[in-house]
Amino acid sequence: MAGRRGVVDIVIPVIVPPYLGVLANDCCGHLVEVVDYLHGLARTYPPSRIVGLLRLFRSPNSAVLSSALSYTLISWTLGLIADMATMATIHDDEKVKKWDSTGTDIETGQVITYIDAAHNETPKDKSLYARLQAFAGKYGVEQRGIERVSSGERTDSSMSQVGTLWLSANMVVSSFAIGALAIPIFNLGYIDSALTIIFVNILGIIPVCFFSTFGPRFGLRQMVLSRFYFGYYGVKLVACFNILACIGWSAVNVIVGAQLIHAINNDVPGYAGIIVIAFSTLIICAFGYKLVHLYERWSWIPSFIIFLIVIGTFAKSGDFDARLPLTTGAAEAGAVLSFAASVFGFATGWTAYAADYTVYQPTDRPPTHVFLWTFAGLLFPLVFTELLGAAVATAIASNVAYSDAYSASGVGGLLAQVLVPTLGRFGEFCLVILALSIIANNCPNIYSVSLSLQVLARTTEHVPRFIWTGVGTAVYIAIAIPGYDHFEAALENFLLLIGYWLAIYEGVSLTEHFVFRRGFKGYRVEDYSNSKRLPPGFAALLAFAVGVAGAILGTAQVWFTGPIGRLCGAEFGGDVGFELAFSFTAITYLGLRSLETWYFGR
Repeated sequence: MAGRRGVVDIVIPVIVPPYLGVLANDCCGHLVEVVDYLHGLARTYPPSRIVGLLRLFRSPNSAVLSSALSYTLISWTLGLIADMATMATIHDDEKVKKWDSTGTDIETGQVITYIDAAHNETPKDKSLYARLQAFAGKYGVEQRGIERVSSGERTDSSMSQVGTLWLSANMVVSSFAIGALAIPIFNLGYIDSALTIIFVNILGIIPVCFFSTFGPRFGLRQMVLSRFYFGYYGVKLVACFNILACIGWSAVNVIVGAQLIHAINNDVPGYAGIIVIAFSTLIICAFGYKLVHLYERWSWIPSFIIFLIVIGTFAKSGDFDARLPLTTGAAEAGAVLSFAASVFGFATGWTAYAADYTVYQPTDRPPTHVFLWTFAGLLFPLVFTELLGAAVATAIASNVAYSDAYSASGVGGLLAQVLVPTLGRFGEFCLVILALSIIANNCPNIYSVSLSLQVLARTTEHVPRFIWTGVGTAVYIAIAIPGYDHFEAALENFLLLIGYWLAIYEGVSLTEHFVFRRGFKGYRVEDYSNSKRLPPGFAALLAFAVGVAGAILGTAQVWFTGPIGRLCGAEFGGDVGFELAFSFTAITYLGLRSLETWYFGR
């Protein structure tokens, strides 16, 4: 019990803003409007149907429980999307402005009176949409979506926050799990695993570091910036892949956290752990950029301390085996290639969000500083946790207890075997902290998914960002709860399969930047929302399709091994999907984009 009280004492002060007490009082002023809105939703989606399903929660059958909760979340989510989109469209048609809490129009910078600013509305606008925006702005919730952040609104003066965001997002059990794959899945030794982890991570994070420098320079989110590569309409395909990845990996991560909690206390059902982690993440991401950075600035510290405890406990046990044989030949080559694909995919996965977390940095921020802070913030936690994961996994080969723990509970069982037998209840407390580290890992996913959703259409752009944050959370909870018992492995394999899109994205964007725009001077940032001044997108979409073909040829996954991938190893082949996807895309785009610029002139 002491351990559980400790978790609450540590977590709650960090994730809950200090002004929530004041916020609760102000809720009364908006209660009537919110109740009327929910009453309208209730007429459309009768609660009686949902209550009937919720009664099934008493059933011991987890499948019934999962289906009921999933139905509930999806039903109310669809109603919320439809109604908010309608209200936002009406609001836009009436040309009502959005104001921040300082009384400045976030689109034009026009200042209004303090009274109007406090209510975030013009005197004539008393719609629920405006009141929700007022309610959000008054308490510091970021109202801005994918609109460009002008140079006068760059309020983030802390350079170190660029690094600590990625430090916290990767000092997590998910990174540890990537390293732990090396021995039981790919049959590597520790030396070859360590070399792969170090060098492939360096390669994988370079695009993330590079695109992070675009945020201060242009003030554009990563998916909006991608319009300069894929065109105004072509970027919607990229946004769809990013949404799938954000939602899918959030679901997988939260399942891992829930499994850790369940492993400690079997009385805690899986869905309870999922909901606790998901709603903690929602609170942070709903408030937006500032609170995400504030949380990530410090949340790496408890995780780092726990991992140091893991190092000390495991080293004392004497179970580390660095002398696992370093094999040679086709089997070794294929294993290294496939493990490298997993490491690279995890590291470079942040590329699609990179500029989202530097858009409030000053325009005169040196790009080199942004690059290096991002590089350090990514490389240290990725290499540290993955090397630790690979080290602990060496015990699987020589210790039956570790092998059984991994077979029964995966990475959670492996960590439990290190901590609990030696440290007892304190070891269980450490596992809870590691489970809650998933919050830091999911924050970039859920914050950025709202921005990708706004890129999809004019209608989705008009739905406030913080609403999309809630919608994204509801969807991944609805996926994670049934996935906890039934299809976690299938979901993870699917996400690994679609992960090749990142190599395709990098093949198009880097080629466009260096070859056709010839650096930063080739951008006219004011064209970001003008479809007639952006690339048509035909070359990018065709190159994307060719890149998919390259990924298929080179893949070596559980579901499928491509003909080239089969040649790059022994029995299971070797995964060269990322390499082929990038090269096929870049070469194809180079030729097609030359024709496109010649014909369209843009």
